[in-house]
Amino acid sequence: MELVDVTVYYLEMLAPSQRTVPRPRDGLTVLHARTPSVPYYRFLYDSVGKDYHWLSRGKLSDEVLATVLHDSQNEVYVLHVDGSPAGFAELDRRQPDEDELVQFGLLPDYIGHGLGTWFLQWTIDHVWSSNPKRFWLHTCTLDHPAALHTYQKAGFVLFKEAAIRQER
Repeated sequence: MELVDVTVYYLEMLAPSQRTVPRPRDGLTVLHARTPSVPYYRFLYDSVGKDYHWLSRGKLSDEVLATVLHDSQNEVYVLHVDGSPAGFAELDRRQPDEDELVQFGLLPDYIGHGLGTWFLQWTIDHVWSSNPKRFWLHTCTLDHPAALHTYQKAGFVLFKEAAIRQER
C-alpha cells in the first residue's frame, strides 16, 4: 500500500444551473437502478473508478454496501449508450434539503465523446427538480484531470480544499 498526498476539492451549487447541454448523440438513456445488486454496482464502481483510485465503496462488505444501495434516500442512475452501461451517478439524499453527488463518472470507453458533460447536466437538472437548498460533491487530484474544471464549468463553486494522505 502506497500513501500519496492528495488535495480534496469540495464544491457546491446553491441554485439550479441555467445552462443546457445538447444531447451529444442518439441512443442515450438514463435509468434509475432502484435496488441495484451488489455485483452490478461493484462492476460500475470498479469500471469507472479503477483508474482514479476510488476506494471508499470498495472497502465495504457486501452486506453494508447492500444496505447503502437499498436505502431509499440513496439513488443510482446509470447512463446507457445503445443499451450498454456507460457511466453512473450516485446521489445521497439523506440530509434534508441537501443532495450529495457521491459518485459520478463514465466507463473508460465512453470518455471523450461529450457524454460526461451531458450526463452531469442531466444529473444536475434531476437533482434540482426536487428543490434542495444545496447540491454538493467532492473530487480530488487523483480523479480524472478534467473533473474539477468540468464541475466548475457546470456551475459548482469551490467552498473548501483539504490536503490528505490517501492509499493509491
